[in-house]
Amino acid sequence: MKALMMGNEAIARGAYEANCKIISSYPGTPSTEIVESISIYEGVYAEWAPNEKVALEVAAGACIAGVRSLTTMKHVGLNVAADPLFNMTYEGVNAGLVIVSADDPGIHSSQNEQDNRIYASHAKIPLLEPSSSQECKDMMLEAYEISERFNTPVLFRTTTRVSHSKGIVEFQEDPSVEERYRPYKKNKLDRLLLPAISRRRHLEIEENLLSIQAYSNSSPLNVIEYSSPEIGIVTSGVSYQYVKEVFGDSVSVLKLGMSYPFPDEKARAFAAKVHRIYVVEEGEPFIETSLKTLGIACTGKELIPVCGELNPEIVRQSITQEAFSCYEAVHVPPRPPRLCAGCGYLGLYSAVRKHKDIIAAGDIGCYTLGGTEPIKALDTVLCMGASISMATGMQRTQDFKPMGKKVFAFIGDSTFFHSGMTGLVNAVYNKTPIVICILDNRSTSMTGNQENPGTGRTLQGSASDPVRIEDIVLALGVRPDNLRIVDPTNLQETQQCVETAKLSTEPFVIISRHPCELLKHKTEPRPTYTIDSVSCVNCKKCTMLGCSAIKIVERNIIIDPEECKGCSICQQVCPYDSIKEA
Repeated sequence: MKALMMGNEAIARGAYEANCKIISSYPGTPSTEIVESISIYEGVYAEWAPNEKVALEVAAGACIAGVRSLTTMKHVGLNVAADPLFNMTYEGVNAGLVIVSADDPGIHSSQNEQDNRIYASHAKIPLLEPSSSQECKDMMLEAYEISERFNTPVLFRTTTRVSHSKGIVEFQEDPSVEERYRPYKKNKLDRLLLPAISRRRHLEIEENLLSIQAYSNSSPLNVIEYSSPEIGIVTSGVSYQYVKEVFGDSVSVLKLGMSYPFPDEKARAFAAKVHRIYVVEEGEPFIETSLKTLGIACTGKELIPVCGELNPEIVRQSITQEAFSCYEAVHVPPRPPRLCAGCGYLGLYSAVRKHKDIIAAGDIGCYTLGGTEPIKALDTVLCMGASISMATGMQRTQDFKPMGKKVFAFIGDSTFFHSGMTGLVNAVYNKTPIVICILDNRSTSMTGNQENPGTGRTLQGSASDPVRIEDIVLALGVRPDNLRIVDPTNLQETQQCVETAKLSTEPFVIISRHPCELLKHKTEPRPTYTIDSVSCVNCKKCTMLGCSAIKIVERNIIIDPEECKGCSICQQVCPYDSIKEA
């Protein structure tokens, strides 16, 4: 059977065919669709975990108990899961364990452009890199075989283009998935990472790497495609597709599907048959460094950029110094992302940005857009869950460098569950008088409205008791007098709450609760608003909200009736009463 599949869908299919039974992940672009796709298969358990560390630990426990497991995350998520990742190399596996890292060259939806191939060499685990949807499926089956054969987790690295591009995938419609469970061995000392055991396991890991490298040299995942002896190109992942599109069969290619441990013998054999070697890879010189360590002369990052995504044009120009003769640059006007019309974040940001004496530490989510034009309410964003901890540091600097400022932290509900709670514990324990704004829109909205512990439903659709953020806040030590719950579309209430919070000498929490507009039923009755062009003086205060429904057309401000969600925030900020219910 054949089907057009996105790379992430093919990964899910491969895991299903490999008899993977337990999947735990945290949503993150470009990895999210893997778990959503595998959750529809019968006979599997799939869950959204609060963060990537928890997800990997769940998958690790499942594999130790004897069931094949999977965890998926975006590249920065692997930073959160790094502790169990490195230790699982020492722990080893029972049933297979595969960790998918979906990297984001070009930084389409991330904070950075890190290359997670380096994690494989640092953690001493095998690294697989598919270059197409078909390989996404096929390599998943091989990944589990490698994991169990060599008693190790396997890092399965994709990139945005591999994850989100579609291709034809051949598969069996009703595969006879072999039930492969491994017996659990109680009191197996290798599972106890005490110093004496870990020292022995380190020696075994180094020996095991030699065996995996021998396998890498003979594995069909690493393929030599001989053609002209003049030029040889070593590549992996989606870069292979660019090489083939540009050069076809006119150059020889060493395609690495398993790029760590590096296939040294195969690389030497390839180098012996070509006159000059180029390395085409996105990100860091991972393959290039491996070749040069072997004493193989090659050209890589001298020509191929280390920043951004590659594409066929970049590859061609870098190696041949020639542009496509038929290529004509097309300049697309920029279209920066904006918050949705009616988004509850707009009201809270409107209330906060009036106060020039507030420093605002932001976090990762849709609300990060609150730092961009025209809202400009946030001052800093670092990583998932960092806002509360950073706000603590910012507030404490005023003990030494008084600035007359009050520090607010902004964090979403899913991010609070992910890694914000520990920051709140720290602020409460050390009595740091910051204001924590928890933006509860009942969804993990940034990655597509996935469930989280506060939504009352699991990934696979079953009802669950929602975790109440206010209960957590109080349990962590915030005094009831220092907790407020507001509807941010009520600007007067929200503004009064902000004023009260600013005066607090203790940690103060505002829960801004308004459901994501994308969750509302499309047929829900709602008012719309319009601008009276006669009384409007074009002060543009409504445009500063950042609402996508408010537009300037031929110097006139209008509200698009198709986009307006009837939140009334614009009506509340208009000083001339020019915005009316339509």
